[in-house]
Parts: sequence; structure tokens; C-alpha cells
Amino acid sequence: MEQWNVQERVVAVRAYYRNGDSLVEALREFRRHFNLAPRVHTPSKHAIQTWVQNFEETGSVGKRKSSGRPRSARTPENVEAVQASVLRSPHRSVRKVAAALTVSRRSVQRILHELKFNPYKLQLVPELKPNDHLFSRQFCEAIMNKIDENPDFIENLWMSDEAHFHLNGYVNKQNCWYWAQENPAVLHQRPLHIPKVTVWCAVSARRVIGPYFFEDIARNTVTVTSEHYVTMLEMFLAARIHSVPNTDIKNTWFQQDGATAHTARVSMAAVRRLFSNHVISGNGDIAWPPRSPDLSVCDFYLWGYLKSVVYNTRPTTLAELRRRITEEIAAIQPDTLLRAMRNFQDRLAECIRQDGHHLHDVIFKL
Repeated sequence: MEQWNVQERVVAVRAYYRNGDSLVEALREFRRHFNLAPRVHTPSKHAIQTWVQNFEETGSVGKRKSSGRPRSARTPENVEAVQASVLRSPHRSVRKVAAALTVSRRSVQRILHELKFNPYKLQLVPELKPNDHLFSRQFCEAIMNKIDENPDFIENLWMSDEAHFHLNGYVNKQNCWYWAQENPAVLHQRPLHIPKVTVWCAVSARRVIGPYFFEDIARNTVTVTSEHYVTMLEMFLAARIHSVPNTDIKNTWFQQDGATAHTARVSMAAVRRLFSNHVISGNGDIAWPPRSPDLSVCDFYLWGYLKSVVYNTRPTTLAELRRRITEEIAAIQPDTLLRAMRNFQDRLAECIRQDGHHLHDVIFKL
């Protein structure tokens, strides 16, 4: 390991705190401070993290000397104080707990782990309106009845939706933690609207139709209106769904949510020209319950999965973002789609058990 003097360590630690605990930004400021060329070596992220931990626990950026004695910060009094603070305010960050108790952040983290407390991320879900749970339960019961009547119902179902992708990645939930000894499954209700590229897909147990990008002739993203939606149905979906092998369009069901662009008269007329009386939607043959993303395979699987892989390569242009979305959709395997659609059936049963409220125990894993 390279040796860095005290002045260099102090600069790195100060940069770390000044830039919101960001190791990347700390390294950038370190280069600027010492006017280092791009190829000149800098401290590793691990080294800076070690200096920060040493500073928080000892007040020095130098190497810690082992005393062989138990650390005084984790005394029974501090353990009791940390536990009481977290139980009183479980949403409070480790840093704020440490500041309030005048204990280092590292010590607070270790105390929490010794107490078997773990940080849990909040789920962001829509706020349910009165009677929403009733509509959800009625929908689930109607679909379960269809499955009882026809075991191939799930294989003949297409679920569709739009989503927004943007160049800066998706919602940052790294600071949404809840400290507890057991997962409280806390749901945080919050609307999210961060559009850049608007993508439409339809998912079945066999394949994904899409992506379709809602954009004008200059490739600028446009709002999904009924006019644009009908264009997509007639010019894109119609040709592709008829080309899917072994598709019996007479027995095919199509799901869309209750967005105004989907349920307008002109939109519903276009949908019915394709799927007749097999439409799951607002104003459809089976009513799709409002504010129920935990029942839509696009929401509980497709969009989250795509955003987790598309942004791995950090696309920097909209053209690159579109290309990455197209590539990752094409790479989805049929067995994954089959498991996702079967998970939808599990969610129906769980929704009935939850009397139409938000689901807590059904998790889809790749």
C-alpha cells in the first residue's frame, strides 16, 4: 500500500465530508487540489474510507494503534442510548443518531449490528383512495374465476404499460432506510414523475412486444395522448401480436391501466378492434383496479428489471438509452417471462388474502 502523508490524508477526508460523503467526488477534489494529471496515482477509495473511519473514532487520520482494550464507545450506556434512539425514531439516519449521542457514526453502526438491527428500504407505492381495495379484490376474484374456467388464461394474457426512463438513472432510494430487528415492510406513498424517454411494452408468458417509444418525427419524446396511443396500437402492436407464434387472437386477453389516453373512446375502439370483448381496462370487459402497480407484471417485474440493467452502462445520450432498452428487452428469456406471469397469479391470491390492500409478502426474484 502506498504511503500518504498527513497533509494529503487531511485533504482527502475534508473533501469526503465537503462532498456529501462521496468517495468519487473526494477523489476528484483531491486531484484538483494537488493539480494531478489524469494518469497520476491517487489514494484508493478504500484508503480514504479507512482515514475517515480513523478520524471519526480517534480524531486523527493516522494509522490506529491497537491497544488490546475494548473500545469505550460501545459501553452498555451507549448501547442502551442507541437502541432507545432508534426505537423512538426508526427513520433517523445513523449520522443524526451519532451526532445526538456524541458517538462516532462507525460506533453507532456497530452497536446497531450487535443489536441485530438492519437497514430496510422503504417501498414507494401509490396512495390508495377510498374503495380502491374493494376494486382490487373484485378484479382479483374475476381473474381467478377466469383461470378456473380456462387454465390457459394466463398464457393468453398480455399486460401492457408505459414507463419513463431518463439519462440520470432512476429514483435514488439509498437514503430511504428503516432500522429495526425485523423487516417492518414499511410503505412510503409518494408520486414519481421523472420523464425523459417514454417506453411502451406488452408482456406475455412467451415474449415481450416492444419497446415502442412515444416520440415525434425528430425523436423528441411526446406525451402519451389518445391520438398517439391509437397510432401505436394500429401501426405497431397490431402487426407484432399477429406475428407471435401460436397466438389465437380470439382467445387473447389484453390488459391496460385506466390512464385517460387508454380509456378514451377512440382508444377503446382501437383496442376492441384488436381484442374484441377480451379487454382488461378501465371501461373494459374486466375493470382494471386503479393504483395497483403490485398487480401489473410491467410494474412489479419489467420496469424495475430494465432500469437495473440499462443504467449499468451509464448511457449518456437518448439514442444510447433507447439502444440499451431495446437490447435488454430482447435478451429477456422466455422462462423468466413465464415465471413473472405465474407470479402475477400468486399476487392475485395474495391480494384477496389482503382484502385488496397493498401486497407485502409476494416478491418476484429472477
